[in-house]
Amino acid sequence: MTRLPRRGLLLAAPALLTATPLAAQTTFTRPIRLIIPWAPGGTTDILGRIVAEPLGQALGQTVLVENRSGASGNVGSDVVAKAAPDGQTLLFGSMSTHAMNHALMRSMPFDGVTDFTPLAMLGFAVNTMVIHPSVPAQTVPEFIAYARANPEKIAYASAGPGSTNHLCAALFESMTGIKMVHVPYRGGQPAVTDTVAGQTQLLFSAATQTMPHVDGGRLRLLAVTEGVRWSRKPDVPTVGETVTGYEMAVWYGAFGPKGMEPGLQQQLNTELNRVLAMPAIKERLGGIGVEMAPESAEAFGRRVSADAQKWGALIQRLGIEAT
Repeated sequence: MTRLPRRGLLLAAPALLTATPLAAQTTFTRPIRLIIPWAPGGTTDILGRIVAEPLGQALGQTVLVENRSGASGNVGSDVVAKAAPDGQTLLFGSMSTHAMNHALMRSMPFDGVTDFTPLAMLGFAVNTMVIHPSVPAQTVPEFIAYARANPEKIAYASAGPGSTNHLCAALFESMTGIKMVHVPYRGGQPAVTDTVAGQTQLLFSAATQTMPHVDGGRLRLLAVTEGVRWSRKPDVPTVGETVTGYEMAVWYGAFGPKGMEPGLQQQLNTELNRVLAMPAIKERLGGIGVEMAPESAEAFGRRVSADAQKWGALIQRLGIEAT
């Protein structure tokens, strides 16, 4: 996937936020449903609840957050895919629901690219590589050397087959030639819990889940998986600085059903970008490890399509299936 460096995206933000106003704006006549296809408490849910109130103020209507979890995000996403394209039902989705599930699951109720109208990039969740302190490694190169000397003695946790945790570790194995043991869990929280307890030794997961344990000395932070360093911790390297070409940038985005009018699509893109640029919102999201990267609706749509091809090919090559 080809994409602008995040610094370039941030520099482009003023242009995105000062787009020429549309001649006609949609007036919303009833509360807007914002579907979150995951259980409460996750990064997508937190994003939705932070953005809902100011977005509602911008649109002149209440935005009601509705959690519809199940089937790795497919249940809630399908609600939006089948809704009327009038802007009254929106989705805060993720890279997994729109760029990965189609390759992981034998049956899908929708197409993550063609059955939705891309509205806006919401941001990237900083994704970390952490280890249990019992592992004698302080850096990524030291970890690779230890894993090579101890094949299949490192166990890595994930939220289940095909999760971003799993794909991060499987890609790391593939690109370094090391051999580890995958231990899947039924969700991200138990994967974190067992890594903290030392039952597993490695975890790739969002900073929202790992940093409290890093700060408490219960996990050791080795790197982040994005293509650039984390702005809040610039001394922490990326995995790609050691493993050339390695990158996993976990994004979140806003979608509507397919067939939305271009004017409505642009209106929602403009207002979402405006809300995300508010200093108080940026500070709150930055505090949970979400970095802003505003894009036009068209650019975001190209990203979704490119990532669906990229991650679909990797999943098939590694032979990963959701269970």
